[in-house]
Amino acid sequence: SQPRVLIRYRRVVDAFRALGQVLTAARTAELAADGSNDRALRAPDFVISEKAQFETLALMIDCSRNGVLSVKNVWAMLRNMALMGFNMLQLYTEDTYKVTGEPFFGYLRGGYTQDELRAIDDYAFSLGIEVVPCIQTLGHLGQILQWPRFAGLRDTNEVILSRLPETYELLEKLIAAVSAPLRSKRIHIGMDEAYGVGEGRFRSMFGAQEGTAIFVEHLARVHDICAQRGLRAMIWSDMLFCLAAKNNALYAYYDQSNNPADALSKVEGIPPDVDLVFWDYYHTAPEIYARKIQQHRDLGCDSPWMAGGAWTWSRLWCYLPFSFESNRASLTAAKSPQGRVASFMLTIWGDEGNECDFFSALPVMLYAGNHAYTDRTEIDPAFMENTFSAICGGSLGDWMNASRIDDIPQDADHMDARSQLPSNMSKWLLWEDPMLSFMSPQYATLDLETHYTQIADRLLDCALSSTNSGRSAVPGRSNAVRYPLNRLLRMPGLLARVLSLKCHLRDKLTAPYRAGDRAALLQVVETRLRPLIEAQRELWLYHRSRWHRIYKPFGWETLELRYGGLAARLQTMYDRIVAYSLQQPGSTLRRSRAIGVAAGISRHPALLPQRSRNPSKSGDILSSCGGPIAVLSEASDLPQGESSSSIVLPGPSMSTDEGSGLSVGAVPAWLPATMPDTEPDGAAVSLGWPVTAVATTAAATTATMVTVTDTAAVSAFGGGLSMTAAVDQSEPTMTPFPQHNLHNHHQPSSASSNSHVTTINALGVRELGGEGDFWLQPAPLLPPELDPLAGIPSGIGSLGEETDDIIDCIPELEEDLHCIYENSHTSLLLDYGRVTAPSRLG
Repeated sequence: SQPRVLIRYRRVVDAFRALGQVLTAARTAELAADGSNDRALRAPDFVISEKAQFETLALMIDCSRNGVLSVKNVWAMLRNMALMGFNMLQLYTEDTYKVTGEPFFGYLRGGYTQDELRAIDDYAFSLGIEVVPCIQTLGHLGQILQWPRFAGLRDTNEVILSRLPETYELLEKLIAAVSAPLRSKRIHIGMDEAYGVGEGRFRSMFGAQEGTAIFVEHLARVHDICAQRGLRAMIWSDMLFCLAAKNNALYAYYDQSNNPADALSKVEGIPPDVDLVFWDYYHTAPEIYARKIQQHRDLGCDSPWMAGGAWTWSRLWCYLPFSFESNRASLTAAKSPQGRVASFMLTIWGDEGNECDFFSALPVMLYAGNHAYTDRTEIDPAFMENTFSAICGGSLGDWMNASRIDDIPQDADHMDARSQLPSNMSKWLLWEDPMLSFMSPQYATLDLETHYTQIADRLLDCALSSTNSGRSAVPGRSNAVRYPLNRLLRMPGLLARVLSLKCHLRDKLTAPYRAGDRAALLQVVETRLRPLIEAQRELWLYHRSRWHRIYKPFGWETLELRYGGLAARLQTMYDRIVAYSLQQPGSTLRRSRAIGVAAGISRHPALLPQRSRNPSKSGDILSSCGGPIAVLSEASDLPQGESSSSIVLPGPSMSTDEGSGLSVGAVPAWLPATMPDTEPDGAAVSLGWPVTAVATTAAATTATMVTVTDTAAVSAFGGGLSMTAAVDQSEPTMTPFPQHNLHNHHQPSSASSNSHVTTINALGVRELGGEGDFWLQPAPLLPPELDPLAGIPSGIGSLGEETDDIIDCIPELEEDLHCIYENSHTSLLLDYGRVTAPSRLG
């Protein structure tokens, strides 16, 4: 007979927690080498028994620092929460919810509508999870108070003006709006970090008063509003401690000697049915939490809440080791006989723009869930590994390895074991200015390049294969162990690859610069800086894609501005160093007007040196180019007698003050050696945007550059390349193109085939005109036998005003199509490295 599973439970969420444990037992049996676990699972007396240590196990998710989880991703979180045993969800919303009659709430911020909150609540209710509104009613209201509409309600830029009747009219509307679509009769009204309360306009209007008195008075007013709606309120407790100590620093909150009971005895006390939430994410000793919990009871709160944190803020990936350590201490204290805490909350914050993927906190959620269903103080690592694999689908060892992006490889004995802040090295290294690199002296003695290269190699392998890097297969099993959630490790993997190229970059550049070795400087630029530009772009594209999968679109603009600033600085660094190395006379290389898409062309696999996540594995990059190297420069600027094979490698599009163009790698012998002076209709040939033309002959042994400017005719190689044009530097000239010749662009160079070439612009793209529209196709930078598009009908499509419609028809290629609008002309770029069927665009 088939084995049966019997689940007994007290609460609905306990049943889902039990289901998670059944999945864990099955996964453990699957991974067992000798089948012992499998036999144990089928035994008649096999029993799993757990006891919940808390009445409430809550998860709070920050939806106010740019990232607002989409409803479907809130549901995904709820499913994970149920299998882990969480029975409460709080969505922290400062202004990211809709309020009738207050259009600035949620304005350009992705605020939740009433219908969305109701849908979330219904889904959670089916899983046995209570959704509790979590808002702000005193501090952290800067997003609303910034609008002139609320100027009269400001105490400070972040704190609302208490004692003013209009303030409480607004707060009543907020509480009504956020609680109406939810079943819960509880509400979190915030009030944390309200620094400066009573010190701004309040003082000028009502005079100087003691901060604790102002706070308690305001709390009483808001409590009454909640009570009128049948809601039980809770608040963060830090301001009670900070105001009593007259110190806004966190030190005052966590100071063991600071007990605000004396200060509160001088004013009306806290309403007895207001719950205090003690939050502490920083300590690793249980006794510190235990003493502070007792101080909350001294304030008259018989049942304080304990809140720990998953370290997702101010970083790009959750830092798991310290999250485990700090929550182990807080959970141990909360479960102890001295603590006797009935409610524990795990918080996921997104300070500084919410750069972090909140799903990277899943292991911390699981750790808190496992702790909440046992009276033990330690969780078996093997049990954690198996539960994470069974419930979430990831390999805990690999996810722990991802946290190493913020590890500093050095001895940490000097740190205080009782309280320490984990490093967020990866964030600092990513956003620091690459040219100034002010952090480089701090890590000069550390080998961060090897550190980040090893992390990148492992994580990207895991992400691409969705397997465990440390255990590819179970002994006796034919298939590799699958970990589908490991695909999310691509984010920290790409970040580590960027950091492996960016760390020590300035040091590697200053050495040849000081020695006056321009050739060595160029070598560093092309083997280190140019791959960094490409790696940074790939990180940006993936982060953008991931953001739009899990969050609402609002808020991404903040992070994209950071990526854009970094990309611009890297490009400026590249251009200036190349200009110096090539001894450009009195000019600095500037980007062509094709800025932002050159990297897309350089991704063509045949135009790139061997690509590797580890720069040390790239091999001989010069030899991989297979021929003379083209440099965008005036011929007179080339070092005398220097062979082109030692000059610059293919790189991003750049331009001098005299002309612009694209570095395309080895000079192709099949590039048309001549161009006609006129089109059939007699019109002069235009080169479109100013470009640098590259010319060679079959017998040439070195590359020679000819810069085409708006002067008279230029000739090279004794007339081998001749162009007669008065180049319009402001707008490309589109000329008609015979439609029947569209498929013949791969023919060998000849006068007849050249007549079909209208223009080659700085993007390396042919522009082919016809009947008022124009066609775009990749410029033949490769010989026909190597061109991946050879034989495929050319012409991406008839573009113009319909470009956006074309892109909308192929959303799966969104990241592979890059549009540039320049003087009413549209250029479309296809990323060969990712599109496997270009004919899809026919």
